Amino acid sequence: MKAVRLTQIGKPLVLQEIPLPKFGNQEILVRVKAAGICHSDVHYRAGLSPTGNLPLTLGHEVAGIVDQVGSDVKNVKPGDRVALHYLTTCGDCYYCAAGHEQFCHQGQMLGHHRDGGYAEYIVVPAHNAVPLPDAIPFAEGATLMCASATALHALHKARIKPGDKVAIFGVGGLGQSAVQLAKAFGATTVFAIDIQPEKLALAAAYDAIPIHAKEEDVVQRLKAETNGRGVDAALELIGLQQTQKQALQAAGPMGRVVLVGLSKEDLAVDVYREILAGEVELIGSNDHHLTELYQLMDFVQTKRLDISKIVSKTIPLSADQINATLDDLEKFGSGVRTVILP
Repeated sequence: MKAVRLTQIGKPLVLQEIPLPKFGNQEILVRVKAAGICHSDVHYRAGLSPTGNLPLTLGHEVAGIVDQVGSDVKNVKPGDRVALHYLTTCGDCYYCAAGHEQFCHQGQMLGHHRDGGYAEYIVVPAHNAVPLPDAIPFAEGATLMCASATALHALHKARIKPGDKVAIFGVGGLGQSAVQLAKAFGATTVFAIDIQPEKLALAAAYDAIPIHAKEEDVVQRLKAETNGRGVDAALELIGLQQTQKQALQAAGPMGRVVLVGLSKEDLAVDVYREILAGEVELIGSNDHHLTELYQLMDFVQTKRLDISKIVSKTIPLSADQINATLDDLEKFGSGVRTVILP
C-alpha cells in the first residue's frame, strides 16, 4: 500500500510503498477515506515533539471504512463507517480506569508514536473505532478526531458555564470548533483572535466577535469589551509566547487560561499581577478522551456544532502536496483545515 512517511526529522515527508499492516484478534484494518493535516504534524516533522521510531506514517485525524476485523472483535464489522480515536491505550492502568487515558504509560498516538492515517490503510484496536453517522462526510468526520475533540477537552478544562465571556486565540481547525462549542456550553460572548481575515470572517459567521491581532491591541480590546474586567476564560490554541501572554493578561478575576498550542519557548509570568492578584488559573490541556468523541458526534447531529466549513481544502495522498500544506501551516497560513483523501 502507499503511505506518506516521515523518514528524517526536519526533512520533507516521503511517499513509500509498504506492506499492508497486519492486525491482531482485537484489532481492525481500516481503509482510510480521509486524514486531516494538523499543525501538530508540523511539530512532529520539525522534531519539536519527539516521535516514535522512523520511518513513521503521520496522520492522527482519520476516518474510513472497516475492511477486516480480528477474531475477537464484536463492536464493528467490515463495511462500517468509523472515525478513529487517536490514542491507543492499555485500558487497565490507573489512568485508563480513571478516564484519563491520555496519561496511560503504554499509550501511543496515531501518527506520532505508531503509524497513522497518511496512508491507504491503518490498523487500530477495535475500541478506537467510533461509529461515523452517514450524515457526516468522511473529511469532516476526520477533523472531529483532533481539531474538534481537542477544543472540546480544552473547554471542559476551562469549565465554561452559562454567562461566561470567552476568548479564543487562534481560530483555525481547533478554534472554529471552540467558538461554537463555547456557545453551546452557554458562553454569552466569544472573542476570536487571529491574523487571517478568512478565519476571522468564518468565526464571525459563528457569532464570535473577531479581533485582528495585527491591527489592534488584543488585551486592550478584550478589556474594553468586558468593561475593564477581562474574560472569564481564554483558550490559547497557537503555541506562541506572545499569544500565551495575551491570554494570561486578558483574564479577569478568577479567570481560567487554558494552554493548548505546542511551544518550544518558555513563558515568563508576572506571578503577582497575572496570577495571584486575580486568582487566575493557568491550565494545561493535553489531547482528549474517547468519551468526548461520542459527545462530539451528538453535538454535530443536534446541529450545535457545524463542521461543514472546517475543511477548506482536500488533496490526494501526495507527498508534495502534503509537504506544501505543512509548510503553509508552519507559516500560519490562511486555510482552516486541509484533508487528505487517499
